Amino acid sequence: MTSNNRHNFLSILTQVAAAYRDQKNQLPTTEEVVNALLAAETITKQERLNYNFEFLVGKWRLCFATGTKKARERGGIILGKGWYVPKLATIYISFNTTPEEDLNRGEIANQVQLGSILLKLTGPAKYLGKKNILAFDFTQMFLSLFGRIIYRQQIRSSQGQPEEFYNQPIAKLPFFSFFLVNADLIAARGRGGGLALWIREDIS
Repeated sequence: MTSNNRHNFLSILTQVAAAYRDQKNQLPTTEEVVNALLAAETITKQERLNYNFEFLVGKWRLCFATGTKKARERGGIILGKGWYVPKLATIYISFNTTPEEDLNRGEIANQVQLGSILLKLTGPAKYLGKKNILAFDFTQMFLSLFGRIIYRQQIRSSQGQPEEFYNQPIAKLPFFSFFLVNADLIAARGRGGGLALWIREDIS
C-alpha cells in the first residue's frame, strides 16, 4: 500500500474523531469510513504491524460500527452497512493493566450510558501482542443511577475462575483483533466479523 493510501485512510478516520466530538464538522459518509477501516486492516496485515497492550490502556468511546450478515453463496459472512453511534447513547470500552508480572494481562470494562442510567460489564482480558488480539470475558455487571450503584451481579462466566480464562484458547473466547491503534483512536474487527472504531475519551 502506498504512502498516499495510508495518508487517505488516516485522514478520513482522524476526521471522524474530530467531527464526532464536534457536531459542527461534517462526518465522512459511512461508506468512506468502512473503506478506510478496511484499508487500515490491510496495511496492518501486509506490514505485520504490532501494537503493545499498554497502547490500549485508557477509556475509549465507540463512534462507528458495522454489522455482519451471512453470505448466501459461500456460507460465510460479509460486512453489513456501517453506522454512527447516536449521541444520545454513550458506549465506552476501557482497558487497564493488572499488577501482575505478565504485562499482557489486564481488565476490560464495557459500559452503556443513557441519561442518568449506566450499565457496566467488567472482566479479565489477555492480549496476544504478536497477533494484536485481545480476548476477554465479562464476569461482573453493575447498574448505576445518578452515579450510585443500585444493582450488581456476578455473571456466570463460561470460563470459570480467572486462571481458567487465561488458560483457554483464543478460539473459545470473544475477542477483538486490533488493526489500528494510536493516541486518538483504535479500530478492531470482532470475532463475529464486524468492524468498530473508538475515539479516546480521556484525551487531554
